Amino acid sequence: MARTGKSFAVSMITVCQLMALALWFSATAVLPQLRAEFDLGAVQSSLFTSSVVLGFVLGTVTSAVFGLADRIEPRRFWAASAIIAATANILILTVPVDGVLVIVLRLVTGVCMAGIYPIGMKMVATWARGDTGFLVGLLVGALTMGSALPHLFSVAVPLDWRLVIVAASVSAYVAGIAVLFVQLGGAPGKSPRFDPRMVGQIWANKPLRHACYGYFGHMWELYAMWGWIGLFLYGSFSDRLIENPGVWSALSTFAIVGVGAFGSLAGGYFADRIGRTTVTIAAMVVSGACALVVGTFGGAPFAILLAVCIIWGISVVADSAQFSSCVIELADPHQVGTALTLQNAIGFLIALVSIHLVPVVVDHFGWWGAFAMLSIGPVLGTIAMVRLRLMPEAIRLAGGKR
Repeated sequence: MARTGKSFAVSMITVCQLMALALWFSATAVLPQLRAEFDLGAVQSSLFTSSVVLGFVLGTVTSAVFGLADRIEPRRFWAASAIIAATANILILTVPVDGVLVIVLRLVTGVCMAGIYPIGMKMVATWARGDTGFLVGLLVGALTMGSALPHLFSVAVPLDWRLVIVAASVSAYVAGIAVLFVQLGGAPGKSPRFDPRMVGQIWANKPLRHACYGYFGHMWELYAMWGWIGLFLYGSFSDRLIENPGVWSALSTFAIVGVGAFGSLAGGYFADRIGRTTVTIAAMVVSGACALVVGTFGGAPFAILLAVCIIWGISVVADSAQFSSCVIELADPHQVGTALTLQNAIGFLIALVSIHLVPVVVDHFGWWGAFAMLSIGPVLGTIAMVRLRLMPEAIRLAGGKR
């Protein structure tokens, strides 16, 4: 019997989202151990994160084209996606870690994420009563905390990296069952369908195009930062000859990524009150500055290094939900679905490039060069959002708050 009540339902959906999204970075969280045990190269290491991103793109586009979110009851769609993803994740333990099959399993996990993250938003939206912005920020916060959770697992079950994979899968299995007992706040709205014939019209919309440019800059930085900050910290702590560098780097990474959940909530709160371009510009200026300098703090006192990284963790995701909000507010109503799908697909494909470039740049120029490279994204994104802010159409953002 499904439980009633908005607070209970929204809380349950958020917790389930958090537990299932731990699968996204479950293998990435144990990369230091995997690289040490299996001598993984830069490409294979990158694929542990990028294959999930690619899978998410494929899953999102497929779901949008075939309207799966409208054809399948959302709780069942979400539960099936979580259970399949958890199974693909735990099957990693049965295949060679340095082989192709493990990457295929990570790809399947990413495809299933398209039935978890967007569908979770769809379910929460059924309870929206004038607080949509806050609820979307809550779900982005769950994505952020879910991405951080595997790093905590790696400390809670430190005996073997395999236990981290098991913990993430068990977490998703539990979430997949629990979500079936949550009542929705009404009939889910029909999901806007993807129509490739609209792509040209959308790209001709200059304000909308600049909102997408801002998002692309944001995505160049976000997932590469989340995917590699743990390995950077592991190297920093190892160089200091700190005892148990894996434990300290995992705890630090959990804090750095997880604190972004509060940044997401704050970004949504302030964007509705002082403007979307204001928040996105401010967030990208701060995150870009952190990316530019954090690589030089590898040998700095621990407190200083952690402070800079935490500021980066907050700012790097504080603007994330606002780019989608900009698209919703700037696109023609009948083009929203295609515009959002296009924005997300290109943005995640851009993230694939930066994820793979980081270890290559590290080999040649060290961590400073790699993270400084990521700062290019927020710089270009800031320029795009400043230009959008100066356009007359920006008055449509956040009820007139640019």
